[in-house]
Amino acid sequence: MTNETSAAPMTTVNFMTWVKDNLPVVVVSVFSIILFVLVGLKGGAPQVFNVLVTGGMWALLATGLALVFGVMNIPHFAHGESFMVGAYVAYFTFTPINKFFLTTGSKFLIYSGPILAIIAAGLAGCVLGIIIERIIFAPLRHRTKEGWVMNAFLLTVGLSFILVNGTTLTLGPNFRGIPRYFDVPSLEFMGAFIAVDRIVATVIALITIGSLWFFLRQTKTGRAIRAVSQDETGAQLVGIDLDFIQTLTFSLATGTAAISGASLLFMFQAYPTVGLTPLYFAWYVVMLVGLGNVAGAIVGGFIVALLQSATQLFIGLSWQSVVPTVVMILVLILAPSGIFGSEVKGVQEQ
Repeated sequence: MTNETSAAPMTTVNFMTWVKDNLPVVVVSVFSIILFVLVGLKGGAPQVFNVLVTGGMWALLATGLALVFGVMNIPHFAHGESFMVGAYVAYFTFTPINKFFLTTGSKFLIYSGPILAIIAAGLAGCVLGIIIERIIFAPLRHRTKEGWVMNAFLLTVGLSFILVNGTTLTLGPNFRGIPRYFDVPSLEFMGAFIAVDRIVATVIALITIGSLWFFLRQTKTGRAIRAVSQDETGAQLVGIDLDFIQTLTFSLATGTAAISGASLLFMFQAYPTVGLTPLYFAWYVVMLVGLGNVAGAIVGGFIVALLQSATQLFIGLSWQSVVPTVVMILVLILAPSGIFGSEVKGVQEQ
């Protein structure tokens, strides 16, 4: 009897200690749940599904950004251009093969066209990531580590200018987009009609995030990536090939961003500066949850999408970029390492 009586207060104390230690997480979680309910009541199923679609893509984009920062300590400000490359590759892949598949009359081929375009965009993004890392970052990494974060930041800003202006010179400033990938009626869900493109985009985001999560947690190479993010010197001492891991990390990040751009081609047309807005929101997510926190970026993507939808519903469309920025600033003031804490080691010293 004495043991049972003494166990209850200890449980309460432990819970209160946990809440105190994780106050930013608790506050943001409660606020998000309340906001999600309000968005659902006000906007109904379409707004709820819009949060899922947009949140999935922001999460996918931010996951790559967090991965690059966490493993390589690179503040990647050309990440939006990876989104742009994915949109262009998807457009130039989907448009011709869709015309050809339509002539065959095969529904299987017609419906496989969008998937092929998105896969092509992801592969193109991975190849682009390998090229960029080997040509730009690897030589700098081998030469010196002094001032790495600032130098890497300047390199990514310069890379962004090169990609945007190079695309403008070669392809022009014209918008290239599609009305939709799948020419089928919308599906009814809880009295609302949801476009199939949005459903497919959500599924692709979840599959890609899940696959990346499994790769990082359950495979030998994924564990090596995590080891490098925690202790680069220690990882090198146990025989991990840093060059391979760094290149693979950058390739995966660029590929996931390209998949985002390809999956949302029906929402974001391909043009040279299309990656600017996705880049901003990806950074909102990463800074909100903590630099380099890949797991937190997944949750943060949906939180930022929820803030966007709530702002659009209750305040106005023109404020949907302002409110997430204000929330991010408040979080950084109260919790400088983000709500889940930064997983980047020694950034301030670099």
